[in-house]
Amino acid sequence: MQTTKQKEFWMGVKDELPILVGVVPFGMIYGILALSAGLNTLDAQAMSSVIFAGSSQFMTVQLLKAQTPALVIILTAFVINLRHALYSATLAPYTKKLSLAWKTLLSYLLTDEAFAVTVLHYQKEGVKPFSHWYFLGAGLALWSSWQISTAVGIFLGAQIPAEWGLDFALPLTFIALVVPNLKDRAGIATAVAASLFALVLFHLPLKLGLVASILLAVLIGFLVEARK
Repeated sequence: MQTTKQKEFWMGVKDELPILVGVVPFGMIYGILALSAGLNTLDAQAMSSVIFAGSSQFMTVQLLKAQTPALVIILTAFVINLRHALYSATLAPYTKKLSLAWKTLLSYLLTDEAFAVTVLHYQKEGVKPFSHWYFLGAGLALWSSWQISTAVGIFLGAQIPAEWGLDFALPLTFIALVVPNLKDRAGIATAVAASLFALVLFHLPLKLGLVASILLAVLIGFLVEARK
């Protein structure tokens, strides 16, 4: 008979599975693009293990390919991942009694997908003695699938001749991620502003135009949302 810990863990895995259908293809695309950007197989896989954040990994690969300075890459990744601070603040009331070791582990596994199912579980079931095992199950399911799909992408990327070129795949991937989520004025304004600023500020040194475009576009989106 399963213990309560095991039940919570496997429930988290089960609830995460439908989301993985959409995650796996992007892990494979990242693996392919990482090699096309000049990373070796070990570095490409290590990025999925250490950074473990799809949007940041895609952006980092793009900036590395453009030979962007490390400081700009770090700053860009920081801006992209600021949303995780909001995730942490939302989950903090439910996890505040956990040990430091548990908090450290769960913070590493905190992603968009793991947060989505975990916060709903906490809101529905409340805090129980082994609720964090649900979080662990959801997080590990996502982590495992991301590592495996990255490895598959790296293997496929190694089989693709360099002369084929995959530069077009990265912007297409971002377009596919962004466009379906443009459902209100603020989102559309942010996307349009980011595109325009990126063109206008393209020639700034050290690729600072990219960071400036992000910050200015976020500001415009905030102002549009505030007016509404």
